[in-house]
Amino acid sequence: MPGTTHWVLGVDSGGSGVRVAITRADGSGGPGAVADDRPVPTGERGIDAAALLDRVLPRVAGLLREVAADSLAAACVGAAGMASLGDDLRAALPAALEDAFGVRALALAGDAVTAYAGALGLSPGVVVAAGTGLIALGTSGESWRRADGWGHLLGDAGGGAWIGRAGLEAAMRAHDGRAGGSAALLARAQQRFGPAGAMPSVVYPRTDRPAVLASFAPDVAQCAAQDPVASEILRQAAQHILESAAAARPQLPGETRVGLAGGLFKMGEPLLGPLRDQAEWLLPDAVLVPAAGDPLDGALLIARALHEDRLTLPVDGVLLHAVRR
Repeated sequence: MPGTTHWVLGVDSGGSGVRVAITRADGSGGPGAVADDRPVPTGERGIDAAALLDRVLPRVAGLLREVAADSLAAACVGAAGMASLGDDLRAALPAALEDAFGVRALALAGDAVTAYAGALGLSPGVVVAAGTGLIALGTSGESWRRADGWGHLLGDAGGGAWIGRAGLEAAMRAHDGRAGGSAALLARAQQRFGPAGAMPSVVYPRTDRPAVLASFAPDVAQCAAQDPVASEILRQAAQHILESAAAARPQLPGETRVGLAGGLFKMGEPLLGPLRDQAEWLLPDAVLVPAAGDPLDGALLIARALHEDRLTLPVDGVLLHAVRR
């Protein structure tokens, strides 16, 4: 109908909770995002669809009331763990969102995919999404290439937890008098966590251990200008980041854009400097670019593209699953 405004929904679900936004399908904007700071739990079927809907549905209803609308043309739900833990979401969300808001086109995406779309849009390239963990995702438009994202015990090399753990190890080496220790990092660790000898009792029992480790990464960055051990940790982190980007890089002619997405890169020059210094030989013919937007921006972009039938990112049923009803 001429003059009808179509609205689309974006959802970003991760370790810090759930963010929700709607925008006009023509991309001309909408009300601001709303959030729920309760992360969605996982159960026997993976990410709990009922819990996610409990956080999302009332907030979407409120946003639609704000713009005097009652339905959505399309939606994209991006969630951490979607690829391996998304069975319940894939089973429950299509019918639930159609019943609630008339959604007939729905994309369910891993948070790395929405981070990719937020950083580079629908264009080919590579995105490194780095916060507590780290994953690199690349595409030429044909399929996805993934590197790392395997968690703090098996991978996430160069991410926040990796940097924080390396910094705390250097602190403990200094505490013991072993080679490779850093007195500066030991002082920082004791300021943050208490006496070094009690560190295992502070770190090991925590169920949020990756986040605890990552909380020390800014301390490593702040010491890097004066402390060679901290500087070397960040040089190694930059090497790991570039190696993951190279592994995920698709075969493309000419230069490849590599988007740097996520909170880790907000530490600035202590990490960005070593990235630039090593990119020429670890990631030749690539250009490092800051992310244009965040994962919620990416979810909204995917929803708009799905509505307009111009989604060019690979729909593989795992990292990106699309349903039309």
